[in-house]
Amino acid sequence: MSQYVSRLGRRSPATPSRLRLPHRRPRRVAMLSVHTSPLHQPGTGDAGGMNVYIVELAQRLAAINIEVEIFTRATTGDLPPSVQMAPGVLVRHVDAGPYEGLAKEDLPAQLCAFTHGVMQAWAGHRPGHYDLVHSHYWLSGHVGWLAAQRWGVPLVHAMHTMAKVKNANLAAGDRPEPPARVIGETQIVDAADRLIANTSDEADELVRHYSADPGKVAVVHPGVNLDRFRPGDGRAAARARLDLPQDALIPLFAGRIQPLKAPDVLLRSVAVLLDERPELRSRIVVPVVGGPSGSGLAKPEGLQKLAARLGIADVVRFRPPVGQQQLADWFRAASVLVVPSYSESFGLVAIEAQAAGTPVLASSVGGLPVAVRDGETGFLVQGHDPVPYARVLARFADEPHLTDRMGTAAARHAQSFGWDTAAAATAEVYTAALHAHRRRVRSQHG
Repeated sequence: MSQYVSRLGRRSPATPSRLRLPHRRPRRVAMLSVHTSPLHQPGTGDAGGMNVYIVELAQRLAAINIEVEIFTRATTGDLPPSVQMAPGVLVRHVDAGPYEGLAKEDLPAQLCAFTHGVMQAWAGHRPGHYDLVHSHYWLSGHVGWLAAQRWGVPLVHAMHTMAKVKNANLAAGDRPEPPARVIGETQIVDAADRLIANTSDEADELVRHYSADPGKVAVVHPGVNLDRFRPGDGRAAARARLDLPQDALIPLFAGRIQPLKAPDVLLRSVAVLLDERPELRSRIVVPVVGGPSGSGLAKPEGLQKLAARLGIADVVRFRPPVGQQQLADWFRAASVLVVPSYSESFGLVAIEAQAAGTPVLASSVGGLPVAVRDGETGFLVQGHDPVPYARVLARFADEPHLTDRMGTAAARHAQSFGWDTAAAATAEVYTAALHAHRRRVRSQHG
């Protein structure tokens, strides 16, 4: 791990000793999520791991007496101006552009309107209402940049994904991120007082691709709701609830259906497996739980058609996105969660499945090598050739106890990723940002 990184609140050798002294934490944070609401169902549209991240982090920050107000774009006309999501967590709906039918790619044109809405909310308070701005994703970063400057407070930014990294790992047929996003991300990296990265690799990518100041980068692993995602009453009970056969091999895909997430790799690997082992057809079920998103919206039936072309439509079950409680049941029911993504800043779904006692088969990209312990809590595969994935699936078919053995290790591994730990580490980043900001202001005023 790079020496400049603080992981889960552990100070690196390069951290100035004066930062170890207690400093005032923020009382109230303005959190920005322009393009997706924390109230939306993950797995639909642009809602995914970032939604879960914001919801869980905000609630745990509130539990340690840091109030959070989340600003997000209103997507229907009947939404109230604000919603109390949890004690100490307020969601503010900002009118910016048409409510429906606005793609994420069209949102940069609405940032001025969104910023106006944020400023209107701020104008209704006394000076100093917000102590800090925490923006998520580059669109929010631009609003956060202006808001932080206007309010005289520090900006903490979390990329979640980066254009340069995504463009270097594009799936076949996927659209590259536009140059405007690259420019925007570069500006935000330069403007932010602190940058939160999910892993040390992501921190290195910020420095390498965007020339981030290493001293401003902190690593905070995302967490998992350990109360919701846990082994519970076991695999057999979960399969009974979901009407799945008890003795089946069940490789699960759960997430947004788009080329970046590569659900097609799972289908192709199942086709390879059944070509080599036709006797497995009678005892394999392949659930795909999620909805089209991003460039996947252009061909919403594409995955179903692929299953038919591959001759495996009879074993694949497509299911719409589900709530977190039922998602936990899908994880418990699965033999293995398959995460063949081309790019993942972390891969929250991998930790959630492991917390539920299920091993993970994932591509070795982004934060997945941190989330999954190769050979212990699951398997990592280099690249996206379906043959190695099929080989691992064959192991799960041939070794009935592999799921339980690895699942036990996975649940134990996931215990170190609680959201309370992530919130405490984020609060430390906030405190450091406040201190650095005050020091800079003092130096500017002599």
